[in-house]
Amino acid sequence: MYEKILELLKKGKKKVIGLMSGTSADGVDSALVEIEGHGLNTNVNLIEFITYPIPKNVKSLLFDVFPPARCSVEDICKLNFAIGEIFAKAVLEVIKKSGISIDDIDLIGSHGQTICHLPNAEIKSTLQIGEPAVIANRTGIITIADFRVADVAVGGQGAPLVPYVDFLLLRDEKKSRAIQNIGGISNVTVLPTGSDLDKVIAFDTGPGNMIIDEIVRIITNNSQNYDYDGEIAKKGVTNDDLLTELLNHPFINLDPPKTTGREDFGKYFAQSLIEQAKSIGICESDLVATVTEFTARSIYENYSKFILPNYDISEILVCGGGVHNQTLMGLLKCLFYPINVYKVDDFGLPSDAKEAIAFAVLANETIHGNPSNVPSATGANRPVVLGKIVI
Repeated sequence: MYEKILELLKKGKKKVIGLMSGTSADGVDSALVEIEGHGLNTNVNLIEFITYPIPKNVKSLLFDVFPPARCSVEDICKLNFAIGEIFAKAVLEVIKKSGISIDDIDLIGSHGQTICHLPNAEIKSTLQIGEPAVIANRTGIITIADFRVADVAVGGQGAPLVPYVDFLLLRDEKKSRAIQNIGGISNVTVLPTGSDLDKVIAFDTGPGNMIIDEIVRIITNNSQNYDYDGEIAKKGVTNDDLLTELLNHPFINLDPPKTTGREDFGKYFAQSLIEQAKSIGICESDLVATVTEFTARSIYENYSKFILPNYDISEILVCGGGVHNQTLMGLLKCLFYPINVYKVDDFGLPSDAKEAIAFAVLANETIHGNPSNVPSATGANRPVVLGKIVI
């Protein structure tokens, strides 16, 4: 076992696959990258990227597990292995598409599928499934997974974890940047000019695509999983009263470090909004427009309270699925003007692949024994090496 790791450590360049499935659970993002070096000397080149679909029957089981859960421990146990099989297939598929031999792949970093995240509970905890032993044994490749729990074990929130990778790949010596990820949940990483890692801050700002996606699924009877290009929102008009109520959600005003998830903004939240909208006569397109503006405004409000008073932000780099929602991006550009809002693609990292790439980088850091949580972001009491190694 140790011989395999020692061989890896001797390599100047490694081929690593990063795996990520977000809160939408539409598919497993699988990024095959070549990584040279580690730590501050990390260089990354994307070789291939795919999104491997999660079958509808498995996705249905997943949504029964997500809060508010309608499942048993047995369901979670079986799903852990079923998701592991899907993640393994995502690995094999991206290798096949790349044309590279499986024997040339050095490492896998798997985020897994979050099914519960309780960073503020009396007993802090987080749970990701997608059994890494299945991934390692189906592929024959060393797999590192379960990255979040080590940070929680030392008092952190287990999220966000991508800020470490943002620091390695996107820091700038001459300007302060904010990296804004809009996945199911929105989170920001602030990279001060020429900053040291201990000066980086990051936190969840609130909902990203989660509420929009869930409402669209419900009102289209599952014929759409999200608002394509923001077209539904574009047709609607924001209801100012409902928007004001949403912006009073306690999470928006909560001081960082903070993280959130389906427990706050999941299916139950979306269903209650639909019922509220019906009761006061808000049509479906207006509701989608309102929650889309809520996502944009919740991001802006967090910047206004916690970032802009303390940092001279020159540019905001947006990544995640939210970059495809033209209505949402337009709102952000208007709210933040004159600060420039870009897609992270313009800086050499494809938006759709960025988080999967991040877990490839985190796996590389783990194998080198480098701590990769950011205590100033997660609230942990010390830096720790993340992940569990399965050979």
